[in-house]
Amino acid sequence: MEISNERKQKIEALENKFTQIDQKLDTHLEGLLWQKPITYWDYIQTDALLNLQIQRSTLPDEMVFIMYHQVNELLFKMILWEIEQVCSTENPTTKFFTERLGRISRYFDMLTTSFTIMGDGMETEQYLKFRNTLTPASGFQSAQYRLIEFASTDLINLIDARYRENIDRNTPYEHAFEHLYWQAAGKDYKTGKKSYLINEFEKKYKKEFIDFMQKYNTTNLWRKFKQLPEEDQQNEDLRAAMRHYDKTVNITWVIGHFKAAKKYIESEAGPQEATGGSDWKKYMLPEYQRRIFFPELWSDEELANWGKNAL
Repeated sequence: MEISNERKQKIEALENKFTQIDQKLDTHLEGLLWQKPITYWDYIQTDALLNLQIQRSTLPDEMVFIMYHQVNELLFKMILWEIEQVCSTENPTTKFFTERLGRISRYFDMLTTSFTIMGDGMETEQYLKFRNTLTPASGFQSAQYRLIEFASTDLINLIDARYRENIDRNTPYEHAFEHLYWQAAGKDYKTGKKSYLINEFEKKYKKEFIDFMQKYNTTNLWRKFKQLPEEDQQNEDLRAAMRHYDKTVNITWVIGHFKAAKKYIESEAGPQEATGGSDWKKYMLPEYQRRIFFPELWSDEELANWGKNAL
C-alpha cells in the first residue's frame, strides 16, 4: 500500500513527539492495535457518575436535592477551571481575559437560574423530613465556592466588614482567615467559640484554603484585570462584564439561594435554623455580608446600597 505524503508527515510528527520523551513510536503503534475504541460512556464515566447519588432517607425528593447540589459542584469546578486559565497566564490579553470572564459569568448565570429546580422541584413536606437526616451538614461547607471567592478578588474584600480596618495586605493569612465574612455564620467573636459546622469545615479544608489564599493573593481576577493596559481597563464592555460577574455572584445568586432556603426553612411555625445551625439570614443576605469582588468598579451610592433592594 502506498503511503501518502500527508500520512508520512503525520508519522514523522509522531516519531518526533515520542523521541522528545524518550519513547519508541513502534511501541505506541503496537499499543494502538490492542486498544479498545473509546465510547461515550467510557469517556464521560457515565456509570461512575450515576452511582454517586446515595440517599440517607427513603423520600424520593431527596434525590432531587442530592443531584442538584452535585450539579452545582460540577459547575463550580468549571468556574475554577476557567479562573485558573486567566490567573495562571502571565500576561493575558484583553481578548483572552474577556472571553474567559464571559464563560465564568455564563456558568454563574446558569447557577442563578437553576434555583427554581430546588425551590419549586421538591415537596415541602418531604424536604422537612429528610433535612433532619442531613444535620449538621450544610451547603455552607462547599469548599469549591470558597476557592472561587479567593481566586476572584483581593482577600480584604472577603473579610467581615466589621474588621476590615484592622486588616491589610501584611496581615498573616491565619489571622485574616479567622475574620473572613463567613466565620460569622458559626463563630461567637466575643468568646471565640466556633460551631461544629465550622470546626469540621476547617479540619477538612483550612490548610488548602490558606495555601490557596496565598497563591491568589497577587494573581486573582482583580489583580489580572489591573495588569491590563489602562485603556482596556476603561473599556465599557469589559467593565460591564466585570460588574455583571460581581453582581451575579454576590447578589443575584445569593438572593436566589436565600429565597429557596427561606421557602423551606420558614415553612414551619416557630424559630427555624439551617441544617448546619448557622444564622442563615445574616450569613446569606448581601447587605450583611458586604462581599464585593471589585469595589472600585462601583459608585459610592451603589456600594452603600449593595444588595438592599435585591429581595
